[in-house]
Amino acid sequence: MANVVVLGSQWGDEGKGKIVDWLSERADVVVRFQGGHNAGHTLVIGDNVYKTSALPSGVVRPDKVSVVGNGVVVDPWAFMAEIEKLRGQGLEISPDNLKLADNAPLILPIHVRLDEMRETSNEIRKIGTTKRGIGPAYEDKIGRRALRLIDLSDPDTLADKVTALLDHHNALRRGYGREELDGTEVVEQLKEVAPKILPYMTRVWQYLNDAKIAGKRILFEGAQGMLLDIDHGTYPYVTSSNMAAAQAATGSGMAPRDISYVLGITKAYTTRVGEGPFPTELHDEIGQYLGEKGHEFGVVTGRSRRCGWFDAVIVRQTVITGGVDGIALTKMDVLDGMDEIKICTGYELDGQVIDYLPAGAPEQARVKPIYESFEGWKGTTAGARTWNDLPAQAVKYVRRIEELIGAPVASVSTSPQRDDTILVRDPFAD
Repeated sequence: MANVVVLGSQWGDEGKGKIVDWLSERADVVVRFQGGHNAGHTLVIGDNVYKTSALPSGVVRPDKVSVVGNGVVVDPWAFMAEIEKLRGQGLEISPDNLKLADNAPLILPIHVRLDEMRETSNEIRKIGTTKRGIGPAYEDKIGRRALRLIDLSDPDTLADKVTALLDHHNALRRGYGREELDGTEVVEQLKEVAPKILPYMTRVWQYLNDAKIAGKRILFEGAQGMLLDIDHGTYPYVTSSNMAAAQAATGSGMAPRDISYVLGITKAYTTRVGEGPFPTELHDEIGQYLGEKGHEFGVVTGRSRRCGWFDAVIVRQTVITGGVDGIALTKMDVLDGMDEIKICTGYELDGQVIDYLPAGAPEQARVKPIYESFEGWKGTTAGARTWNDLPAQAVKYVRRIEELIGAPVASVSTSPQRDDTILVRDPFAD
């Protein structure tokens, strides 16, 4: 059976939650493979609105199995709180339909404190993180000092592991002139949450392999977007993990050959949250209009998103680096009624025309967009479910995007509602 990876092709907030939810009807298993609870996905199903951060979007469908892979850093308290919140909205969530990798690294309160110290320090460049401890948790994973979920099953060794971890963190705190931490409170907190979260613990690599052998369809869900990828994004204003298609395999314990199709979620214009370069950002009334009509506020932080025209350069680049086979174009309806729409087709850098986003931060900050003007449409795309429902000029806009990014449009989303989607190619088709 086909297995599909969904990833963001811009700076995140492309509408992955809705597309994953929509695709999960065709899937048996939905897997989160990177990131943490800094991701925010909004799922609108009829009159119900669900917001997920730590859990896969598949949890809104109780007949599907949702899996959190080893590539995700997990805050045990946020994980359990989100389960309770969604249960309060009537969802049935249990270890039967939610699995958590035994080798997933944990986010502890000390990671959150370090994140907050860095983002509030006047001496360190601000990245614009959500201050939820994601980056510091990944640092400890790479530094081979992290606690993992499996460690909670052996309470007798927790104190020693926390003490070893604090040897590193207290050295950092001394450097910031902060009081050192005692691990006793952390150990007690972990012992308290352990019996609540351990029932979800699973050998995910084995579970997914069994699902593959049984012919199950697996949907891999990424967080953020490719331009926040630690290797291929606008470094250093990036997240702390990889989100390319290859990470779906690494972050879940499956093989790259098990991935059949990669769907890049792509907004019909461009947004970004936090610091960093943004070549097509609009600081005028058009940018404000896009933000207001598109309800561009972060699900996790509530921060206003920066808005700009569609940038074909960066999407063309992430199609290559992300391994994208086709895109799902979202929020077309936000552009309804505009007289003129612009598409960035290239950049001017120091007097030269280039067709890529440079790797260096100074060069990224200096690039100037080269625009192609596009006539808008007066009709509406909102709620369209077939090509015939779209204004002719909107169809031309979609086709031009396909030409510029070098990838076909597999679907078009025309509202937050689950069924307001035009399917061009089913990613799960054999």
